Parts: sequence; C-alpha cells; structure tokens
Amino acid sequence: MTLDQVNKGQIFQIVSMPDKHVSAQAIRLGIYEGARLTCVYKFPAGPVIIQNGMQEIAIGRGLAKKIQVQLLDKGDVKQCSAII
Repeated sequence: MTLDQVNKGQIFQIVSMPDKHVSAQAIRLGIYEGARLTCVYKFPAGPVIIQNGMQEIAIGRGLAKKIQVQLLDKGDVKQCSAII
C-alpha cells in the first residue's frame, strides 16, 4: 500500500521510496526506509500529515502515492518511535 492510503491514527513503516530525489529529501526529515511513523491527519484531497517523534510533517498527495508503506500490528506499536 502507499502512504496516501493510510488513515488517521494508523501506525505504519516505510517500505520503500523509489525516487532517489524524494528519498534524499525525506532523510533530512527523519523519514527513511524502515522508519515507523503515525498518520496524524489526512485531508480529503490534500496532504497526509505524519508524525515522526515530536515532529509533524505534511506530505503532498502526489508524493504520498510514491511512498510504499506497511501497516503495523498493535504488537508493534510499543516499538514505534512515533505514537500519538
């Protein structure tokens, strides 16, 4: 699934970011393959707001469609660094 399909409150892990330019920019914000993040809010036709620790980041819908993620089970939540 891609980041644009994640719903508010769901915790997920970044699986892949195929675009090298996107990946380079995301790493500066602490978003990288393997990072565990939380979806804080998802605007109907706008950005997806994710939380990484204490930082909230808006990811445009077009970019979010390019980032592959995997939802985490409740058992993985304790290991997540970004919990609402």
